[in-house]
Amino acid sequence: MHLKMLSIVRQSAKIFYRSNLTETCYVGRTLMVSSSTRAINTSGYKILRKLPSQVTKIQSVLRQSGTIALSYASKATPKSKKVVGSWLLTCSGMVFVAVALGGITRLTESGLSMVTWKLLGEKMPSTEADWIEEFEKYKQFPEFKISNTEISLQEFKRIWWMEYLHRTWGRLIGAAFILPATFFWARGWLDSQAKIRILILGSLIGMQGLMGWYMVKSGLEDRFDGPSDVPRVSQYRLASHLGLALIIYSGFFYSALDYLMPAKRVAVDYFSSEKVKTHVTQGLRRLRVMAYSSKGLVFLTALSGAFVAGMDAGLVYNTFPKMADKWIPDDILAISPVLRNFTENATTVQFDHRILGITTLSMITATWLFSRKYVLPGRGSKAAMALLCFGYLQVILGITTLLHHVPIPLAASHQSGSLAVLSSALWLCHELKYVKHLPK
Repeated sequence: MHLKMLSIVRQSAKIFYRSNLTETCYVGRTLMVSSSTRAINTSGYKILRKLPSQVTKIQSVLRQSGTIALSYASKATPKSKKVVGSWLLTCSGMVFVAVALGGITRLTESGLSMVTWKLLGEKMPSTEADWIEEFEKYKQFPEFKISNTEISLQEFKRIWWMEYLHRTWGRLIGAAFILPATFFWARGWLDSQAKIRILILGSLIGMQGLMGWYMVKSGLEDRFDGPSDVPRVSQYRLASHLGLALIIYSGFFYSALDYLMPAKRVAVDYFSSEKVKTHVTQGLRRLRVMAYSSKGLVFLTALSGAFVAGMDAGLVYNTFPKMADKWIPDDILAISPVLRNFTENATTVQFDHRILGITTLSMITATWLFSRKYVLPGRGSKAAMALLCFGYLQVILGITTLLHHVPIPLAASHQSGSLAVLSSALWLCHELKYVKHLPK
């Protein structure tokens, strides 16, 4: 009996010694060196009697330390997530406005009115002498010498203000992004994945500002010496500028959806027959591929629109569906080598934009029809319907803009409409986010 008691006491002593409990460790060490049976019995009894209370203390300490560790590991709360999501959505809205302003700036031919660029912003003319000085700078560049020799000071002010508004709005986006991002990062409201996205988006915003000036410089260069040359920015740089804006917008919008409208898991009845289960999972996977294909086509069609705007290709043929009573115009491959026609021939550029628009609308329609066969997770059905509606509205706007010889209000609405279509495509892809985890 005494040997059994001694064994229990020794094991108890080891446990309490490892738990760094001073009182228990001391008793344990006393028990190890004591040879008195009575001492063993007394001490063992005391330890066994204290065992439940000591275990309770240990559990309490573990709970407290676990709670403390948890609070230090993540300070995000539902309220903070909503704040971060609202900030991301605001940034995406500001990028939306910037794209619309950029389209109006291009349509009003205001982009080359400011011939200098500074990181923190250009000085705004405050006196008539300042305006005259700015006007004199403008007169030194090709747009004035070739296209705007008759422009007055008042007309110059209007296009200058348009470009100034576009640049200032871009800098406001940078401020609206950097300041809250720094605060949220310091407060621990961003997880590791969000931090990576923030760093990428911040880098892209910086690149966008540099790309904007790089684009403008192409229109200020003295390279318009042909009889039919029109001073304008490079269509390649314009497409790059718009493409970056679309990527930044997509990053902000998709991230905002993660915070404000988290995607739902796919509900699949795994107790149903194998045939039905396979049919549903394969169908949803196919729908996800179609949704992503629609998004890619929307992006590509928008980029082709940048080439149309950069070359004023919308003014070449103003009939639909034919181009000058022909399905394929005669001058579609007028430039040599052939590949140059796709980016430098206004006829080919407009033709490509038409084909891409029709193809994109066909894919969107097929995606919507296919989505009706299944119960989509979350708000997937609403997103598919939104994509369909915005897709058709965008095509109607495009045709109307073409037939009316590209009036500024319609053309600006058409460019903004491309972002609306892209937004609904992003929404649908977000709702189908977890479909990829379904078993094949």
